[in-house]
Amino acid sequence: MAKCVVLVVAAGRGRRFGGDLPKQYQELAGRMVLRHSLAAFAANPQIDAVRAVIHPDDRSLYDTAALGLNLLDPVHGGAERQDSVRLGLESLADLSPEIVLIHDGARPFIDAGTIDRVIAALDHHPGAIPAIAVADTLKRGQDGQITGTVERAGLWRAQTPQGFRFNDILAAHQAVAGQQLTDDAAVLESRGQTVALVAGDEANVKITTAIDLARAARAFDGPGDPRVGSGYDVHKFTQGDGVMLCGVRVPHDFGLEGHSDADVAMHALTDALLGAIAAGDIGRHFPPTDPRWKGAASARFLEHACALITGLGGEIRHVDLTIICERPKVGPYRTAMQRELAGILKLPLGRVSVKATTTEGLGFTGRREGIAAEAVATVRLPG
Repeated sequence: MAKCVVLVVAAGRGRRFGGDLPKQYQELAGRMVLRHSLAAFAANPQIDAVRAVIHPDDRSLYDTAALGLNLLDPVHGGAERQDSVRLGLESLADLSPEIVLIHDGARPFIDAGTIDRVIAALDHHPGAIPAIAVADTLKRGQDGQITGTVERAGLWRAQTPQGFRFNDILAAHQAVAGQQLTDDAAVLESRGQTVALVAGDEANVKITTAIDLARAARAFDGPGDPRVGSGYDVHKFTQGDGVMLCGVRVPHDFGLEGHSDADVAMHALTDALLGAIAAGDIGRHFPPTDPRWKGAASARFLEHACALITGLGGEIRHVDLTIICERPKVGPYRTAMQRELAGILKLPLGRVSVKATTTEGLGFTGRREGIAAEAVATVRLPG
């Protein structure tokens, strides 16, 4: 059973935006608007699965937006947003999630802090939404004239993702099918349940008009956001006649114990890349209890981390890996390891460092009980 699933609603036509191409498929900093949202959720370690709700005519556009991301197959939406959400929720029933986050596909700037606050609030409330307190004076008007001033105290601007306990929001949407409510929080409120407010983010804007898109594009001006991640892993020796290090088989008197191919070096590097984008650790994405990864090549784990970074519009700039052991000797295989990693990371050899050292006979590696590896990765994200 999945604990937390995200439903990204992207079936609208964007009539206020204008033009033939829906706003969620417009280009923003070299990627479709929708991809920004999908990639952010796909990389978040608290999210177990992501599904988009799309218009039946948009499948080819969606496939471009979702290319390379680990997502559930999309489902088709309905005539109105509320219909689309209900259909999306019904499609998740087989997964039996505990909670669901519902997000507008045209909000490309969702951040991890907002996601965390919404999820945390669901420990104590059946629903929670991020919101910004209204600061401007509000006027009611008609025919170009002010007809009154609205008291702004207690007023909030709602954002997404809006989070809910799955069974509650599914039942609520099914109960109000055919009605027109303003958002998913209003759907749950209509059933007499309370929805918590958590701090939103002013940057979490919704693209509605071409002006909004131009303003959003300016947020990506500049050199980008440099990130550094570190990784560390250990595997002990077991029976065997060789070990996998950086995807290269190195003959040895022993093998390495592990659920996958036990490539301790690739595991450390994968964790470094995941750490650079705050996407959790390798065990979160590839649990050792999952039989799918029994004996799996660790290159798959590294490729997954690379795909998450690419999905966010990021670029791996440099990696530095240190293998720590007394035996086997790494030196004769170092160049082959660099080439293997460079191919996966799509980096020139000059940006892939592989080193080896010993602990002068100290500790478990010094006693030749196993191998350790440390890695550092430098990543640049847009914005």
